[in-house]
Amino acid sequence: MSYSLIRKKLICVLAMLLLSQTLNFVQAQEAQQQKHKAPLAKLDLKSGDSIVFLGDSITHQCLYTQYVEDYFYTRFPEMRLKFHNSGVGGAKAWDALARFDRDVAAYKPKYVTVLLGMNDGQYQPFNDMIFETYYKDMKELISKIETIGAQPILMTPTMFDARAARLTKRKRNPVATELYNSVLAYYGTWLREVAAESGFGFVDMYSPLNNITLAARQKDPTFTIIEDAVHPDPPGQVVMAYALLSDMNVQRQVSRINISKNAKGNLAATAKGGTLSDLKQTDEGVSFTWLSKSLPWVVPAKAELGAKLTKLGHRMSQESLSIHDLPAGRYELSIDGEAVGQYSNIALARHIELQSNAKTPQYQQAMEVALLNKERNEGPVKNKRNSWHAFQGYARLKRVVDASGQKNEEDLAKLKAFETQLKDHEKTIKESEAADLALEDKIFKVNQPVARKYVLKKVVATRKKK
Repeated sequence: MSYSLIRKKLICVLAMLLLSQTLNFVQAQEAQQQKHKAPLAKLDLKSGDSIVFLGDSITHQCLYTQYVEDYFYTRFPEMRLKFHNSGVGGAKAWDALARFDRDVAAYKPKYVTVLLGMNDGQYQPFNDMIFETYYKDMKELISKIETIGAQPILMTPTMFDARAARLTKRKRNPVATELYNSVLAYYGTWLREVAAESGFGFVDMYSPLNNITLAARQKDPTFTIIEDAVHPDPPGQVVMAYALLSDMNVQRQVSRINISKNAKGNLAATAKGGTLSDLKQTDEGVSFTWLSKSLPWVVPAKAELGAKLTKLGHRMSQESLSIHDLPAGRYELSIDGEAVGQYSNIALARHIELQSNAKTPQYQQAMEVALLNKERNEGPVKNKRNSWHAFQGYARLKRVVDASGQKNEEDLAKLKAFETQLKDHEKTIKESEAADLALEDKIFKVNQPVARKYVLKKVVATRKKK
């Protein structure tokens, strides 16, 4: 073999080794750059932080958002957050983009929850072109949320209740009725993938509504919490609020008090969620003073079924009290002089839960908060959302007119009418926000915990007269 041939072969081998090393280096760099992001595990909030609830008519209802606000008002009375409902009836992802700067970015949110898709699917069997539009607009919307420095929390579309749809008088395509809930499942599954890959927050609104409905129909085939098939009723909206807070791993317990005798036979207490003082043992039972850091999470009467379906109190708002070493018998518990219930020594040793007891002063205080927030949402918050609904009609029509490039007199007249209607749009926003703030000021006067006097007395059994 000639020297030149050997030399060529050596050069080829060296070149191959160099190329292999270069590829390995590039791949290592790419692997370093493509580290997987962990999805948002929990909310990190402090006073002054802003949360925007972006969505369609289900958000425009001002219900699940209201119940989420109730949770924060009662659980963190020392922390004042800024809540902004950005839902508009009939909205698709494009509509959210059209109002984004004034209705989302202007509030400088730390988190933006996104509930869109119900209208985007257009209430028909799965269609590739329709989904592509949703895909493109949602991607752009998510990008805009990131651009303003906020963290997106993507939420699956809610349930389409096909059975409820069949029972309404509204005529629907039978095939669409049968398949549309599955279309929404597909949209939600894609959102989960986006959230998981990008490190966003994710909330499964779809599964809890479907699972609760399926379980309830095992006993009552007519059961629904979405009577019109699309918009969850107040109990269904509680399920949604529960899903959002649960998936974002918020603080679940209000308080835990445990009282027992120590090694010397004296009463001792351990407590979480507040400060216990003035603990005394009496001939009749026990007394103490309790200053909690928070109030239980309660919802207005029309939504109460949702609290029962989710076991909301036990799972997300537990006020636990256990008292051990009591003589056998039955005991009455009073708080601030009002009797709230009677319990056996065995039940007290195991623990009782007070969060859903409407007789307790802390429950009544929390309900006052909930009712004030209901007034806030049904008044100024909804007034502002209704004004944005008019803007949505204007933006959609303007898009059509601009795209056509033609001066259609009828469309131009409609645009003019919308412009007249929206003349006071900014004024409505500012007036609504001022009224909103005034009611929230009232909420933060009512939601402050106060020290409560607990007295447990043994109930003396009385003989029935013969």
